Amino acid sequence: MRRICVPLRALYASAMPELPRPWSRAWRYLLAAAVGVAAWCAMTAVVLSGPLTATQQDVVGAVLVFDLVVGAVTLALLPLRRRHPLAVACLTSAACAVSVTSMGPAALAVASLATRRRRVPIAAAVFLAGSLMSEFVYQPRFLFTEVSGVGAAGGVVLGGAFFAAAAATGYYVAARRDLLDSLHERALTAEREQALTATVAREAERNRIAREMHDVLAHRISMVALHAGALTYREDLDRAQTVETAQTIQENARLALAELREVLGVLRAGDPADTSAGSPTLSQLPALLADAREAGSEVRLDSGGLLAHRFPETLSRTAFRIVQEALTNARRHAPGEPVAVRLTGAAGGVLEVEVRNPLCEQVNAAAPGVGLLGLAERAELAGGTFAHGPRPDGSFVVTARLPWQS
Repeated sequence: MRRICVPLRALYASAMPELPRPWSRAWRYLLAAAVGVAAWCAMTAVVLSGPLTATQQDVVGAVLVFDLVVGAVTLALLPLRRRHPLAVACLTSAACAVSVTSMGPAALAVASLATRRRRVPIAAAVFLAGSLMSEFVYQPRFLFTEVSGVGAAGGVVLGGAFFAAAAATGYYVAARRDLLDSLHERALTAEREQALTATVAREAERNRIAREMHDVLAHRISMVALHAGALTYREDLDRAQTVETAQTIQENARLALAELREVLGVLRAGDPADTSAGSPTLSQLPALLADAREAGSEVRLDSGGLLAHRFPETLSRTAFRIVQEALTNARRHAPGEPVAVRLTGAAGGVLEVEVRNPLCEQVNAAAPGVGLLGLAERAELAGGTFAHGPRPDGSFVVTARLPWQS
């Protein structure tokens, strides 16, 4: 679980919005200033290239200085664009009417506004009004440029293209951020689904291992408990009978440890998918019934010669576990009662396993375990059905129908 949570925390941290680093802010301001200065230099070259009187030169010089001052003011407004994006974009756009140096700061402010998709048309209207005023009023009066309809219209169009480029850049940045956010969200969702899948798989594997451990130990431990109980309560056993019972207890305990060691060995090998490896099959059913008879149970087998068939491994293992658990339950809840085991079916159809024993009134109310639930799961995983319960004739019947592929 720790290996899953650590990447999750790292992924959440990577998805958190990061504040721009100092250089990330500085290069934007430097670029805005460079664009503004370049525009100022271009305008200065154009204005000073024409014939001007001494008075006009003084006015133009003052206007150019004023242009730089306004550009510096708009550049100083840029740090406020994150808190007041619309106000800064409108102010810098309006300043472009009297200051070409403000073009750089205005472009950055408009792009920042566009990344938030907030009222960009308002800033566009302000910029358009400023362009019209600059081309038709400000420049002819203070920079002494000649006014022509085509030239003024071209200047307005050029300014509109500049504004559109800045807005498009902002929209692109916003779209890229949304894409990155969606990718982060997908990564988080995939990580959460992976953690959930791992949890579900782990729980399913735990249940399967617990079922396998139960099947391995329940039969052997019940045999040990039965014979140990006989040694405790029966005082008429002679020395030979006591030794024989003790040997039976020892043998079942040894077999239980051996089977447990097999399962644990597979788990230690790191491949829990093979916990069923080495599990007994129907070929060992006669030995299982012999152990039950030695324990004092009367067990009858009606297989109709089916045990001579070669069963698929999963089918054979499942059928054996069903008989084993049914015998264990019969010995626990109806001790001393006869048990009938019947196998019917044919290859290509189904194998029906039925275990029947009379109900015992004295222990019928004993608390049930989880063995029958485990058998139902086994039968379901094998593609079959499982049923159990008392019958009107006073018997308890466990029935499983398992597909038998030829």
